[in-house]
Amino acid sequence: MVRVALVTCADRPDVAEDRDLPVLVRALNEAGAQASAEVWDDAGVDWARFDLAVIRSTWDYSWRAAEFTAWAERCGALTRLANPADVVRWNTDKRYLADLAAAAVPVVETRYLAPGDAVELPDDHEFVVKPASGAGARFAARYTPDEHDTAVRHVRRMHGDGFTAMVQPYVRAIDSGGERALQFFGGTLLHASRKGPVLAPGTPYDQRKTAHPDLTGWTPTSDELAVAEAALSAVPGAPELLYARVDLVDGDDGRPRVMELELVEPNLFLWLHPESLPVAVERIIQAAGR
Repeated sequence: MVRVALVTCADRPDVAEDRDLPVLVRALNEAGAQASAEVWDDAGVDWARFDLAVIRSTWDYSWRAAEFTAWAERCGALTRLANPADVVRWNTDKRYLADLAAAAVPVVETRYLAPGDAVELPDDHEFVVKPASGAGARFAARYTPDEHDTAVRHVRRMHGDGFTAMVQPYVRAIDSGGERALQFFGGTLLHASRKGPVLAPGTPYDQRKTAHPDLTGWTPTSDELAVAEAALSAVPGAPELLYARVDLVDGDDGRPRVMELELVEPNLFLWLHPESLPVAVERIIQAAGR
């Protein structure tokens, strides 16, 4: 019997509930594994007793990225970690978008403002400011050029907390076409979803947001699949990934671009795609048995 840890975080009011977690734990146990949900920063967990630790909903990591990546290194030295610790370290910093762009993967144009950098913001188009280490739209906001003062205060707040800020043009096609999430598991497409716009005009950066509004199933186009597969192929070192989610939006040219590549703790949306549950269970057990 393989032993599997599904890694999550402690309950806290500013972190969403993982609706899939109890369902996945139960399905794994029913399939013959010994599975349990374990909190990543619980010092009492003996990670070495598991055959596989699958990072699932460690959704508090973004404000503790250094601590989280150090945990991933320790855990990966004690058991098989999915995804691997080097992938976690690379993917927890959204400067990975620059690596994808350098590999000719179409991505949303992004500039990075590290603490100490001059705060230069667009003056001719709507734009988004968010942290390079972030999740669930936390500390993200949308601005018009005449909201520079507010945006500058936003960036300086992040710099004061030690975060690098990202500045991207607001992708107008999100308002009509939404954002598509292509979920891969065991190297093949598991399912895809579409969500509506997250950032409403005038919403303060520190206001809690609905991360996945109006979520529905989606059938990806051939162009979307091609961009998603190119992004996965560009991950440094060509690591073996148990799971991956590629979030896409349409650029001004109507072609898909990578908004985010989620390799650490992407929401699987199994509650929306129940037919994918047995596939995920099978592939987790296969990975644990290697």
